Amino acid sequence: MAQIVRIHETGGPEVLKIEEVAVPQPAVSEVLIRQHAIGINYIDIYHRTGLYKLMAYPIGLGMEASGVVEKVGKLVTHLQVGDRVAYCGGPIGAYAEYRCMPARHVIAIPDSISYEQAAAVMLKGLTAHYLTYLTFRIQAGDTVLIHAASGGVGLIACQIAKHLGATVLGTVSSEEKAHLAMENGCDYPIIYTQEDMVEKVKEYTGGRGVDVVYDSVGKSTFTDSLDSLKKFGMMVSFGQSSGSIPPFEAGLLSQKGSLYLTRPTLMDHIEHYDHYLANAHTLFDLIARKIVNIRIGGMYHLEEVRQAHIDLESRKTTGALILQV
Repeated sequence: MAQIVRIHETGGPEVLKIEEVAVPQPAVSEVLIRQHAIGINYIDIYHRTGLYKLMAYPIGLGMEASGVVEKVGKLVTHLQVGDRVAYCGGPIGAYAEYRCMPARHVIAIPDSISYEQAAAVMLKGLTAHYLTYLTFRIQAGDTVLIHAASGGVGLIACQIAKHLGATVLGTVSSEEKAHLAMENGCDYPIIYTQEDMVEKVKEYTGGRGVDVVYDSVGKSTFTDSLDSLKKFGMMVSFGQSSGSIPPFEAGLLSQKGSLYLTRPTLMDHIEHYDHYLANAHTLFDLIARKIVNIRIGGMYHLEEVRQAHIDLESRKTTGALILQV
């Protein structure tokens, strides 16, 4: 038997249930993974609360994890028993001791990457990668604004943006988080609980505004994010931790300076395995060369999953949160 975390209905952390199930067996195109570390992400909260609708209940949560391949389906050729692997995307349900995953979502990880690093970096790191390399390809001399700069995606995005030659502004909620963001490539942290974000952006950019805003917050920051952009700047909305962005007139973008607005997803960027693999290799190389350092902000046992969700929602955490199996 093996432990798994499932929900039977949407709601608060109390709906997370630890249950015993039989160890699953892989289908012909799947691998069975004995998991070592599981990444916790804000999308898990969206699923738990019902903000993102799920198909049926009961259902597991979780989008990324790492571990060792224990069994391989007969049609799988790129992985074998004993491989150290990680994954993100695919069917949800990573909060488990054992997991059968479609092999097309699973990649081998280099020995230089720990299980904890892999579980912390797959979804968040690949998100930071596509934001900075693909959605808005940062060039030397660009000025960028990254919301939640001390969070899991934010810390990685700050480091990559700095590596690519950008001036990096970032929003944080406290002095402590401001120092952490600065240690990870943020030139100008803006403490939004104490400062007016738009005013500080204009101050730091000489009134010009930034080239791009990476906004994972959503409803509460949308207007200020647009007001922080230069003419022809790009607003990249990739999350909604404060709630969904309400409907607005498209003419608002022209009124504020012929702005661009996009709402990309990681799943589109890793839909094709060769793209998935190439993006992951770029990310692993950045980690191996110490350009990107992965901060583990909290470690929890699987039985502590409710507390992990409480801590993440409280905005008191920094970096990545991990469930240990």
